[in-house]
Amino acid sequence: MAQFFSIHPQTPHTRLIRQAVDIVRKGGVIAYPTDSCYALGCQIGNKEAMDRIRTIRKVDQNHNFTLVCRDLAEIATYAKVDNAQYRLLKAATPGSYTFILAATREVPRRLQHPKRHTIGLRIPDHPVVQALLAELDEPLLSSTLILPGDELPLNDAGEIRQRLEHQIELVMDAGSCGTDMTTVIDLTETTPKVARSGKGDLSPFGIING
Repeated sequence: MAQFFSIHPQTPHTRLIRQAVDIVRKGGVIAYPTDSCYALGCQIGNKEAMDRIRTIRKVDQNHNFTLVCRDLAEIATYAKVDNAQYRLLKAATPGSYTFILAATREVPRRLQHPKRHTIGLRIPDHPVVQALLAELDEPLLSSTLILPGDELPLNDAGEIRQRLEHQIELVMDAGSCGTDMTTVIDLTETTPKVARSGKGDLSPFGIING
């Protein structure tokens, strides 16, 4: 049965953060808050935990996971970033964006797009996630917490616990995160392209919303 942590959204308790990270390091799957929706997360190198997330969401091997990173330096470890891309990332992070970039050799092949060899990365603007990442000292492998048959991501931690209590190890309740998913920006070409419109404002990329 999943543990349940009620955690302050602005000043998360260090003890709870350390316990959550310990669960991740031991192969657990967690439900955690971000600046756009709750997400399912696990350790980047744990294939079994990744497959469990696929099973929970009922997605196939082509499902694209996201690496949730602490800062731009961490993104640069896992993605090839040129000067122009770096300026765009710096202007838009932290925030409710997922960026598609060419993956480096640090990214396991199973996480890369099979043909394009790209990876989705983001730096969320949420104190709980930032605390998790600082303690974990590596990215979280993540997927939006939207369950089969649902139109929107889950936003109530109590409901998350009820529906997933036998499938994950931890629910981190930091209140509502909303149901707007990230804006996905493809930075693999010269001109940024919107792969999915979401919560993140498009103006940093010279694109007008709508």
